[in-house]
Amino acid sequence: ITSPVAFDILPLKLHPFSQSTPTGLDCVGWKRRVSVPVIADGALDKTALTDDVGSEEDLYEEFRSSNHRYGHPGGGGEQLAINELISDGSVVYAEALWDHVTMDDQELGFKAGDVIEVMDATNKEWWWGRILDSEGWFPASFVRLRVNQDEPMEDYPLKVEGGKEDFGMGQTTKDQMRTNVINEIISTERDYIKHLKDICEGYIKQCRKRADMFTEEQLKTIFGNIEDIYRCQKKFVKALEKKFNKDHPHLSEVGSCFLEYQTEFQIYSEYCNNHPNACMELSRLTKVNKYVYFFEACRLLQKMIDISLDGFLLTPVQKICKYPLQLAELLKYTNPQHRDFKDVEAALNAMKNVARLINERKRRLENIDKIAQWQSSIEDWEGEDVLVRSSELIYSGELTKISHPQAKSQQRMFFLFDHQLVCCKKDLLRRDILYYKSRINMDDMEILDVEDGKDKDFNISVKNAFKLHCRDTEEVHLFCAKKPEQKQRWLKAFENERRQVQLDQETGFSITEVQKKQAMLNASKQHHAGKPKAVTRPYYDFLMRQKHPTLPTTLPQQQVFMLAEPKRKPSNFWQNISRLTPFRK
Repeated sequence: ITSPVAFDILPLKLHPFSQSTPTGLDCVGWKRRVSVPVIADGALDKTALTDDVGSEEDLYEEFRSSNHRYGHPGGGGEQLAINELISDGSVVYAEALWDHVTMDDQELGFKAGDVIEVMDATNKEWWWGRILDSEGWFPASFVRLRVNQDEPMEDYPLKVEGGKEDFGMGQTTKDQMRTNVINEIISTERDYIKHLKDICEGYIKQCRKRADMFTEEQLKTIFGNIEDIYRCQKKFVKALEKKFNKDHPHLSEVGSCFLEYQTEFQIYSEYCNNHPNACMELSRLTKVNKYVYFFEACRLLQKMIDISLDGFLLTPVQKICKYPLQLAELLKYTNPQHRDFKDVEAALNAMKNVARLINERKRRLENIDKIAQWQSSIEDWEGEDVLVRSSELIYSGELTKISHPQAKSQQRMFFLFDHQLVCCKKDLLRRDILYYKSRINMDDMEILDVEDGKDKDFNISVKNAFKLHCRDTEEVHLFCAKKPEQKQRWLKAFENERRQVQLDQETGFSITEVQKKQAMLNASKQHHAGKPKAVTRPYYDFLMRQKHPTLPTTLPQQQVFMLAEPKRKPSNFWQNISRLTPFRK
């Protein structure tokens, strides 16, 4: 089974309210009123809790047993809207995001881009649909509802000769489609802002009042930088509203807003990287009943829909995935002559770049654990940790180092990280064991290509050689590779190292001291344990809850959003290193 085009932010199963709805509704906007005892600042009335309720547990039970329950079925407000449309006789279409290949005759197979008529969406995991004469179950997370439900099935997307076909009120069909997309962008942004406000005021504000239950460090782990995201999104929505033409939405010029805020959107990187930690911390806390009752009381006080906190916290991750989808849809219905066309085109590329940056930062963050494990396997390590200055292994391999002035040659293993080149020696008997020998600061070095023949500085004949020259001290290091192609790979690697350093400076990429210390601590524990321990990953442990006896019994393929294209080629750096580590003692 293949997952085509896609948008790569995190391997996760989308929550039901991540998909677009025909009316632009987001599940975060669906609410029911709940009557609760509050005081002026929105906190729980302590007197009411003590006298009438007694505890968060009693409060929770009172709400659960009251008439103020959320009336939508398990899938949330979006499923309710879909099923209401279907029951009213409306035809609901969804567009496949990934291939669904199946051998089960009760499942509906399709390819990415196929349009499916949704006939039953009562179950949040599996929907019943039809393509031409075929009907069957299909995973809801493999599709998104089409923005333009009035667009006909045949001739998809609709092609209007010259774009002149009338669509009422003097609008062409393409203009009406653009109106639908613009309305969806504005509507979902408003709902998203309300959602972020609910989290900040409904959860974080209440948690900070309970210093007996939460430390600031815990709150930072659970909620990440969502308050920064909230402030950023409020400014972004104001900018969108200014560009929104209420009388003629299709004339709105919103592309420039995305271009203006593309740098600010990079704050999602920190949130996405922290999200797995948030899920694990929540999983740990919710094993204690008082936290379950407290979080539920917070939700009910803020009159939020019936979704657990980890579901709410997934929304920013989904949102940054959704922008390129919306912009691609908008570009599709924007005429090249439209004043917004170039900005929308540029905005689509910009948001893909934002997602690419987020992906890259996530990969780099995962790499620091590998670097820490590598360092812990090196014998006789001296000086500061690699992670103090570096976060990326650029290249590694064997070279002959020639020392000046004796012209003594030594076979060594070299590991090129950003900012530094680490030199190690192989054990004479156990060739998979490495000993630390030295390191070179790459920030002070310039790379010199050396022609084959006699070198003037070292007064020896060399082949496949290059030098590292220190600009400040005039110190020179001479290296020889075994083959010409190996030399070229090293020269290219040095170029990549300088490019990586420059890119990190431009984008402001850095790893926090806490992250560095945690990586080294984890590596130390694994090293002393003798072998790496199995790691449980509750973040990806999404289990399907089936409610229909005839539903498919297998989990659908887990999709991966891939905004960063072209796809990164698999690296064998760490495979090579694993052969040089003492884990097999």
